[in-house]
Order: sequence, then structure tokens, then C-alpha cells
Amino acid sequence: MVKMLQCLVVLVSLVVSVHGLDNGLALTPPMGWMSWERFRCNIDCKNQPNDCIGEKLFMDMADRMVEDGFKDAGYEYVNIDDCWASKERDSAGKLQADPDRFPSGIKKLADYVHSRGLKLGIYNDFGTKTCGGYPGSLGHLEVDAKTFAEWGVDMLKMDGCYADVKTMPQGYPNMTKALNATGRPILFSCSWPDYERASKIQPDYKLIAKNCNIWRNYIDIQDSWDSVLKIIDYYAQEQDTLAAVSAPGSFNDPDMLIIGDFSLSVEQAKAQMAMWSILAAPMLMSNDLRTISPEFREILLNKEVIQINQDPSGKMGKRVMQETGIEVWSKTTADSKLAIVFLSRRTDGIPTNYSIILRDAGATSNSAYEFIDLFTWKSVGKFGKRDTMKVAINPNGVRMLLGTPAKTAA
Repeated sequence: MVKMLQCLVVLVSLVVSVHGLDNGLALTPPMGWMSWERFRCNIDCKNQPNDCIGEKLFMDMADRMVEDGFKDAGYEYVNIDDCWASKERDSAGKLQADPDRFPSGIKKLADYVHSRGLKLGIYNDFGTKTCGGYPGSLGHLEVDAKTFAEWGVDMLKMDGCYADVKTMPQGYPNMTKALNATGRPILFSCSWPDYERASKIQPDYKLIAKNCNIWRNYIDIQDSWDSVLKIIDYYAQEQDTLAAVSAPGSFNDPDMLIIGDFSLSVEQAKAQMAMWSILAAPMLMSNDLRTISPEFREILLNKEVIQINQDPSGKMGKRVMQETGIEVWSKTTADSKLAIVFLSRRTDGIPTNYSIILRDAGATSNSAYEFIDLFTWKSVGKFGKRDTMKVAINPNGVRMLLGTPAKTAA
């Protein structure tokens, strides 16, 4: 009996010692801007002062987010990615910003971003070095968490280069604990499952969701339609596993929005926006808001599409149909509306006419749905779950519809 009681005490102490994320953040997918895809590790501020990873770039983006309507649409994080730090820690062992590119320091930059009503995000790495070769956090988790909190950081992206992947299920929760201990709410973005996947280790998504607000599952997005489609394919392949852990406070992250960069057409940009919306994905733009074309700005500011992304249920949509180059994705929102995305991978040169019985697209209501197109804001008509809906989808494009159950039975 004594031995049994001792075992119970050990078990209880182990349970008590487990610390999950405790910040109350990301109740809906976070929205904002991130430097990496568009600006990479450009540290040449002498020759490219407007495009290098320095304080001016992030102040400029904060200004544009406020003045061009992005803040009002819900975008709130201004995120520094890799290559911001000095190559060496200071004499106290703390991270420090590169003094030439961030002469005012991260604290002053955070103050500026906060003065604009926005939040500042920063990047570090679980390993000995970041992917760009700057100091990593291995052996410094607690001091780095305290440093970020002292600077007024609001979001942390922790990468996984130069690290032993097998230690991540212990290491990332240790950073979670360190962030909790600061007392500052810092949204935690983890790259943990992506590194496990690449190492052919099955991620424990319940553990990941307990310790991270958002997490990267798959490869880095590149500036191409092909890259967008590869990510969508992965999410379709793993949708049952990933949808099971998508909820307020914890979201799968398929990586940045590249809308307004160099490669996507307007139709493809609408498609990425619609797919990231229905996937309940973080909406983190990586583009140049100072020069973005009006048609791409309009896509990013589409409040109806954003509303589906920000649905309080936190549910991730799923693919319900795939044939002849057309995919159908759907989700039911917290207020029982039905969001449907028709995604075309076809290159015929003309729109594809496609038909589907509405119940096959996820309709469950016994009332008919009144549908509108979320990119044209036009009515599509009223359909019951047994009715056939017909739509035309542009090549490499998308139709995103939202159906509201009517009061009368179908």
C-alpha cells in the first residue's frame, strides 16, 4: 500500500509539473505581417536601406497597416523574422539587435509599433543558431523569454534549425513554461511539427496544441502558385489529423500569404486568400505594403473572407470533393452558416462549369441556404441540401460562397 501511495504521489507530481501555454491569445487565427518570404535575410542596409531587415522596414509596414486599412480589417502583428540580431550575445548573455540596422533597439521599435495600435513579433530558434546563422536559444530559453518580455514583444516565432529534433517534445514546452513565467502574454508560434515531419517522426499534435498557439506543419512557402498548391495538398492529405486540433488558441499554420508579391495572378491570389480563410490559418502577409497594387490590397482587405477565417469556432475546413481539377472545401461556422470554396487547378483558358449536390458540400440544415459570393458580393441563390448547385470557376481560381440558413424549410 505504501509503495502504491508513493507511485500515486509521483504521478500527481508529474501531472502538476506539466505546464501548457497560458496566455489567452489566438482565440481566432492571428493576423498581421511578417518579413521573411518577401525580404528574406537582406542585411544590406547600405545599398538597400528600404528593403533590408532593419527598424525602418518594420516602422514603414506598421505605418502602412494603420493608414491603408489593414489594422481596421484585423491585421495587428508586425513580425520580425530571422537576421535581426547581432552575431554575438551581450556581456550578460542576452540577445541584442544588430546595432547598425536597429540603432534604436527592439524595445524602442516595440514602443513605436504599440503607439500605432499594433503588436510586435520577433523570431528566434530552438537550436544553437538560427537558420540564418544568428545566435539560437538552446541553453538560453529562460533569459531569452525574459528579454523578449522586457522589450515588449507580443509574438514569438521559434524555428528549429541546428537542433536535435528528438529533443523538441521537451524543449518547446520548456520555452512555453519560460514564456508563461514572464507574465507577459506572448503568442507562441512553433516550427516543431514541421521538423518532426521532415525527420519522419509523427508529431504529437495534442502536446503541440497544448504548448503552442500556432505551429508550422510543412515546407516554407515560396513565391509561386506551385508552392501554394503543394501546401494545400499536404493539408488535404492530413486534414483529419490537423482539423482535430484546430480550435480557439491553437491553429495550424500553412505559412505566409504571398498576395501582392511577384508571382500570383489576381485569380491565384483570391484562391490563396480563400483557402487560408477556410483552413482557419493565420493570416500573416509577407509582401511590400508600400507598393502593393490596389487589386491585391482589395483581396487582403476582403472583410467577408476574413470573417470566415476569424470564425469563433476555430474549426478548420476540409476537402469534401476532388475531381477533374476541381476541389470543394467547406466548413460550418459557429452561427451555422456554410462556407464553401471551389478551387480550380485547371488551365483550360475558360471557366469550368461544376455541379454539386449541396449536402455533398457539407450542408446539414433542413432549411434552405441563401448564398452570396464573397468576392463579388452578389447573390448566388437559394439552395436546400438536396438541391444541385452549379458554379463557374476561373482557371487557377476560386469561388468562395457563404450560405445562411433561411427561416423556411427547404
